[in-house]
Amino acid sequence: MELLAPAGDLEKLEIAYRYGADAAYLGLAGFSLRRRANDVAPHETAAALARIKNGRRLYGALNIYFHNEDLRRLDAQIDAIAELPLDALIVSDIGVVPTIRRRLPGVELHLSTQANCLNTDAARIYQDLGFSRIIPAREMSLEAIAELKSTLPDLELEVFVHGAMCLAYSGRCLLSAWQAGRSGNKGDCAHSCRWNYRHAIEEAKRPGHYYPVEEGDGFTTILSPRDLCMIDHLAELRDAGVDALKIEGRVKSAYYAAIVTRAYRKELDRIAVGATSDESRPYIDELYNVSHREFSTGFFFGDPEELVPTQRSYEQAYRYIARVLDEVSPGMFRLDVKNAFSRTDPIEFVGPDLPYRADDAFRLFDPEGRDTESLTHQAGGFIRPGIPVAPGFLLRRRRTDA
Repeated sequence: MELLAPAGDLEKLEIAYRYGADAAYLGLAGFSLRRRANDVAPHETAAALARIKNGRRLYGALNIYFHNEDLRRLDAQIDAIAELPLDALIVSDIGVVPTIRRRLPGVELHLSTQANCLNTDAARIYQDLGFSRIIPAREMSLEAIAELKSTLPDLELEVFVHGAMCLAYSGRCLLSAWQAGRSGNKGDCAHSCRWNYRHAIEEAKRPGHYYPVEEGDGFTTILSPRDLCMIDHLAELRDAGVDALKIEGRVKSAYYAAIVTRAYRKELDRIAVGATSDESRPYIDELYNVSHREFSTGFFFGDPEELVPTQRSYEQAYRYIARVLDEVSPGMFRLDVKNAFSRTDPIEFVGPDLPYRADDAFRLFDPEGRDTESLTHQAGGFIRPGIPVAPGFLLRRRRTDA
């Protein structure tokens, strides 16, 4: 099965590939349902994308709900989009297909989960329209997915296996537009369902009946779904005929992309050769140290766990502090600093094949190469680690409030 990772920007794209993704997906600016993910602007990034991609698969999302003015904008930008090294476009609205086919006749069409394809007859129609892959609605069970694949064996199926889930049916929600003036259906969701609500709620036709709002931390998560995690069920997905496994998270950090992609890569490799779980378990354990809500298996097994809201807000054990860039001299590495840290902080390195390793013997240097006790995001600097590392490794430190 193909492992498909999120890339909200060029840094996360590079990280996704480095940490095991077979393919990655990113948004096309102005046409993506993650407007705040730093989507790529075609005129700036074609060469950079080709360099980072380096022969691997790359998909672009055109998955907003298109109004007429959006179709006109797409028509004006389609030539620039055609210059990008994309293997497929993820499409939610069949109204864009004529424009795509006119300018990009060879690009694959993948049907977005936003199109809410739930049954075999609908999937057959999309296949007849030229879609080579569909991402079924998240409300489909694993049994229904297997039936669809057995009926249409030549149609590729891609399913979400990890990440945030939406309160609304197939993501079609107006809550954010109502409360924050930002439409999730236009790529600008404020995630109102994740907010911490503190006041009592009374339903008008049921006077005196209140939702239990106050909890131990002084807020409720009554609207917030649990996160999806299918890491323990990859063999079942394979046996159902799934072709690609998709990780959600284009607006999340490069650290999230790295740790989650790596865990699914290791587990996929393990089940492919029938190795023991000892091979992948250290990497799977790290999933629980990445920012997440309570995990569930969503709708895959018939019992819709996703309908039960989370009981807690985000859980996050570590803070992502830096990414290792190039080795400027033997044992000396340039850092892309994300959060300030000091020489006395207990840091850990993680890598594509290193679950984690603590380092208490590192030295820090400012941008001029002078010894320093700390580095900040604004200034950056260099590190001389006390353990072997390589470009692409990430640094983290445990959160004191975790």
